Amino acid sequence: MTKDAKNPPIDRVDGRLKVTGGATYFADFELPNMAYCVIVGSEIGRGRITGLETKRAQGAPGVLGVFTHQNMPPIPGWDAPVGGEADGPAPKPKTEETYRILSSPKILFDGQPIAIVVADTIERATYAASLVKAIYSKQAARTDLQKHVAEGLAPKGAEGGNYSRGQADASQTAPVTLEANYTIPIEVHNPMELHGILAHWTGSDTLMIYAKTQGVNATQQAMAQAFKIDPKNIHVHTEFMGGGFGMGLRTWPQETAVVAIARKIGRPLKLVVNRSQMFTLVGHRPYTVQTIQMGADKDGKLVGIAHAATAETASYEDFTEATVNMTKFMYACPNVSTRYRLVRLDRSVPIWMRGPGEATGAFALESAMDEMAHKLNLDPIEFRLRNYTETDPEHNRPYSSKHLKEAYQKGAEAIGWSSRKGEPGSLREGNWLIGYGMSTGVFNAFRWEASARALLKADGTLTVQSAVTDIGPGTGTALTMIAHNVLGVPIDKIKVEYGDTLLPKAPTQGGSAIVSAVGSAVFDACTAIKQELIELASKDAGALAGRQANELTLADGMLSVEKEPAKKVSVTNLMRTNNLTVIDKTKDSKGGPDIQKYSMYSFSVHFVQVRVNPVTGVVRVAKAVSVADSGRIVSPKTAASQMIGGVTGGIGMALTEEAVIDHRFGRFVNNNLADYHVAVHADVPAIETIFIDKPDPIINPMGAKGMGEIALIGFAGAVANAVFNATGQRIRDLPITPDKVMQKLV
Repeated sequence: MTKDAKNPPIDRVDGRLKVTGGATYFADFELPNMAYCVIVGSEIGRGRITGLETKRAQGAPGVLGVFTHQNMPPIPGWDAPVGGEADGPAPKPKTEETYRILSSPKILFDGQPIAIVVADTIERATYAASLVKAIYSKQAARTDLQKHVAEGLAPKGAEGGNYSRGQADASQTAPVTLEANYTIPIEVHNPMELHGILAHWTGSDTLMIYAKTQGVNATQQAMAQAFKIDPKNIHVHTEFMGGGFGMGLRTWPQETAVVAIARKIGRPLKLVVNRSQMFTLVGHRPYTVQTIQMGADKDGKLVGIAHAATAETASYEDFTEATVNMTKFMYACPNVSTRYRLVRLDRSVPIWMRGPGEATGAFALESAMDEMAHKLNLDPIEFRLRNYTETDPEHNRPYSSKHLKEAYQKGAEAIGWSSRKGEPGSLREGNWLIGYGMSTGVFNAFRWEASARALLKADGTLTVQSAVTDIGPGTGTALTMIAHNVLGVPIDKIKVEYGDTLLPKAPTQGGSAIVSAVGSAVFDACTAIKQELIELASKDAGALAGRQANELTLADGMLSVEKEPAKKVSVTNLMRTNNLTVIDKTKDSKGGPDIQKYSMYSFSVHFVQVRVNPVTGVVRVAKAVSVADSGRIVSPKTAASQMIGGVTGGIGMALTEEAVIDHRFGRFVNNNLADYHVAVHADVPAIETIFIDKPDPIINPMGAKGMGEIALIGFAGAVANAVFNATGQRIRDLPITPDKVMQKLV
């Protein structure tokens, strides 16, 4: 981890609460007279309910209601029921079909809720749910993307799924060409904390919600729209979240259903889904197949790249992500074309997963770059350097900052890249084949609009407030550091309050944008306090009398003359002298017009050393080095933790994670943590994190760019490239499991 004497690492401000059990998550809240609900999911992947037996469940002890498509309370802001049911014809759907939870007997995906059972305890609700029985008219479920790739449809949008510059066929007519297919399977978020919501109607049109959401303001707006009430009447609270990874980026239908049922029964109602339902109700990384065509001249200069991707989506909703976007600008290449298509399947709708589409696309692009480097007999880093670009070729504008060359150098030194052999399979230690691989990652550096409030009290304590949800990366710690750096208030005297709609509005936490967005608002609010203090000091009759504002500086709770530090006054004395108990500033913050003149991205480089057993096919990541070029590092310790977490997820993506569907039934066969293999301690080596730590001069006043996504983007490609270097065998279908390695080696 990069060390900086001016910005020393601090412990997580919420760390003690979390490790001692003091942090309160949504499911921890208990309200008087609270009821509990359990979802009953469909046992087929496609068809129709022809019979539904709920009497036994309704008569079970403690049951308050069993809600199905026959008696689901209305949700005012939703469309009418769908598909020409008994309730009348539906409006024309936006896609092929429309899904409204518990509104129709039609089954569109495996695990689709067919009933919600409500009881006075969770145990009674669980038992009663087991008594609900359905009879189905089954249809063949379309869940195999590989069989339906040719049916891909262009998504809506300005480019219609297509992008091109230069000559479309240049990748095929170059002196050296490559064409390869790459596959990413379904991956599921699977955080420790399960999904759910606690809804409490405190009045006829006032609502209190505790939820697992990555954006309390977004949930507030979604519920206001669904129930047609003033957003100000909806209070959403999510102070702590046990991992999001993207699943909390939208308000899911079951959450809205729980709110409707809570209103119907007149009691607070809590839902916590079970682990198997995490596979069907809160999205996943979509199964995606990609083809890369790449052409280069014999000097290693790229001539053309064509990148085509086809991904699954639901039959009832189109989900798109930026799978092919990295290819458009990452390298200096005059001829680039991309194509993105969707195939509607009988699956629940996907959602963004950490690294969104860029993680999927980077695996294909960076694997292809490694393959082309091998064809050209070039070192993979050298090949990238020969195609390095200082400006964005997609938008024809400069980057706000880019220090990727330095990242290549530092990472190569740390991993011992000089030990890598150009001839695959030529390095061995005992019974293990040794390989080195590297890959580049990139993600947009966003700065969204946000608000924050800062209150400095005369006792020297500072409170910072924002509605932002901290989903785990250490947002509260980063905001603490920003406030400390502006005002000089000691860390232990700063309190950050967040995760509540009663606080100043903030964007949803996702897209690696929160430090840039909310951090800027905190910076501005604290700067406003600093300016007021300096103005007061310049008018004071004491040590700073007659000094101009630009002569004064603030640090460690003291205002002083910058060139005469002995002349100073404490902030607390200054406030008391001026009869101020608190200085209270709220600021709205957004990027200026200069932002539009630049392309803003965060970059990463991942290096790995792998060990491959040629007898068993086992792949071990023996060493990992990840370098982040993400502007100024505000909180070094939590930033390093972010990178380590991303690499851990990347190991899972590369070697273990795959949600498997039995396509005969359209159902998952490994919807549990015993059979869906996430990376565990035994899979993860010591991970070295390196930060370039050079402030971006454009994006925000801290110079900080996002980092959460680039911690994972590209890592799977580095592992695949290292496996090739170790064995001489190229595996293009993730995960790289022992059976695939053995199949290649035989």
